[in-house]
Amino acid sequence: MADSLAERGDGAIRALYERLGSAYAEQRWWPAETPFEVMLGAILTQNTAWTNVERALDQLRARIPLRPEPVLGLAEPVLAELIRPSGYYNVKARRLRCFCAALIEAGGEAALAAMPTEPLRHWLLAINGIGPETADDILLYAFERPVFVVDAYTRRLFRRLGMIDGDEGYERIRQQVEGAIGPDTACFNEYHALIVRHAKEVCRARTPACERCLLSRSCRQRGGE
Repeated sequence: MADSLAERGDGAIRALYERLGSAYAEQRWWPAETPFEVMLGAILTQNTAWTNVERALDQLRARIPLRPEPVLGLAEPVLAELIRPSGYYNVKARRLRCFCAALIEAGGEAALAAMPTEPLRHWLLAINGIGPETADDILLYAFERPVFVVDAYTRRLFRRLGMIDGDEGYERIRQQVEGAIGPDTACFNEYHALIVRHAKEVCRARTPACERCLLSRSCRQRGGE
């Protein structure tokens, strides 16, 4: 397999960020009032649209303060019903309770904030239901650590631009982007948000708007799948 990301080089990664940044206003992502709300949202957004997460968080916020202890204090069926809009609500209720219990046992947000990034990432990944993308969402947006989040939007855009073949592992893509950019939290925040914006509005999965894409000349598959 050709190593497309390495072949295109760090310059392609930085150039994409600059081109997207020139096309869109600053994204100011992630929409949340507290780091803990970011953590809840990162778990709830698994396999669903963010609008559904907002509805779930609104229902939860109307019932309890958004803190680990009140969330853990809800009976699992009650919690599941409150987060129903997010989909897979029974599974996500168990994951939220598991995460809140682990967070409290670890000493809370302050204790986690004092941990170096890699040990904190390992801690997150050890929790049931938290994979690399969710862990990196929490690291980047809740704890402001310089990590790059690789999601389905990233894979779609990078593949269509010929930057990846499509079967590269999560860590391979993450480390390549982090190496190209350097440890820049603000940049990783904005880069991820820009990719999401462009993929949702232009480089859509089934109906890409290639005719109005600023990247169309670099795209190896113009016109869709």
